[in-house]
Amino acid sequence: MIKNIKLMTILSFFTCLLGFFSCSSSDGEPEVSSPVVSVVPTQITATYEGSVTTLSVKSDQEWTAFSNEDWITCKILSNTLQGTVEVTVKANTTYQPREGAVVVKSGTTRVSVPVSQEAKPDIVDPDIDTPEGYRLIWQDEFNDSKLSTPDESLWWYETGASGWGNNEIQNYIPGSKNGETCAQVSNGTLKIIAKKVGNEVYSIRMNTVESWKYGYFEARLKLPTGKGTWPAFWMMPKNYTAWPDDGEIDIMEEVGYDPNVILSTVHCKAYNHSIGTQKSGTIKVPTAQTEFHVYAVEWTEDFIKGYVDGKCYFTFDNDKKGNKNTWPFNTAFYLKLNLAWGGDWGGAQGIDESALPATYEIDYVRVFQKKIIE
Repeated sequence: MIKNIKLMTILSFFTCLLGFFSCSSSDGEPEVSSPVVSVVPTQITATYEGSVTTLSVKSDQEWTAFSNEDWITCKILSNTLQGTVEVTVKANTTYQPREGAVVVKSGTTRVSVPVSQEAKPDIVDPDIDTPEGYRLIWQDEFNDSKLSTPDESLWWYETGASGWGNNEIQNYIPGSKNGETCAQVSNGTLKIIAKKVGNEVYSIRMNTVESWKYGYFEARLKLPTGKGTWPAFWMMPKNYTAWPDDGEIDIMEEVGYDPNVILSTVHCKAYNHSIGTQKSGTIKVPTAQTEFHVYAVEWTEDFIKGYVDGKCYFTFDNDKKGNKNTWPFNTAFYLKLNLAWGGDWGGAQGIDESALPATYEIDYVRVFQKKIIE
């Protein structure tokens, strides 16, 4: 009888041990059950313009929410066991759809909510002749009847009268100054006007707010007349630090003393006018000052080409040596429009103040990029 009692005691002891270990983790700690989490909706679909969606979260433990994508933000509105998260999807400015996720985390539980967003659609205009293989991504047609000056959401002004490195005479103003307006929009065109005001010559130098790496850039222009005028349509790097090291792309330049002679030029440390090595193309356009013509540059990772009315007259090839001195053209550049007065080139044969006011007229500016982004 005593032996049976001892045996039962021993069995009971091992049964207790077995029960203890069966409720413990491998390191001896009691196991904690994983939180139960549900999220509604279970996926988010956004238009290219972006969206704001509220997620409802239920959990039996504390939770948080986040996304690892910079175009998705999560704002927790209520962090109770039945809470909400506001998910904001930013506008998609690319021409590619994108995928991401919002993650709701509670303890060891993760619930992923897929986020998909459509691509920005092509700008389709049957009246615009798009280069083969490209899509229109930006434009200013200067057709908004509500605006009498350039749209400052698209353009910004450079101002000052410091000579601009070329001993120029004009004072670039922010559209208007002292009641004088030098950037006017009317009848579907932009007029950049250089005018004498007192002892000064006011004019305009304006840049696009956006910048681009590679593309086909064009403008339809009618050039001013008179000795001393120096109109330009050109590009400079967004992250400019030094000239000519960071590069310059001149799509169209002309000086009044040599009327209707158009130049397209690139400048970099190895090739620039200060050392007489600039790379340029020249073409005669007999009606450049009396009629509109389309001036363009095609810029790819392989070359830069200058055009007038679709005719290529200048090519500068990338030597593919990976040398910034000869090819700094692998970063984003702004577009620029300006009308200078005088200076080392514009005033090389003197100036004729009777030509003022002089008007540089722009019908449109357009930017195209390849459908497969480089």
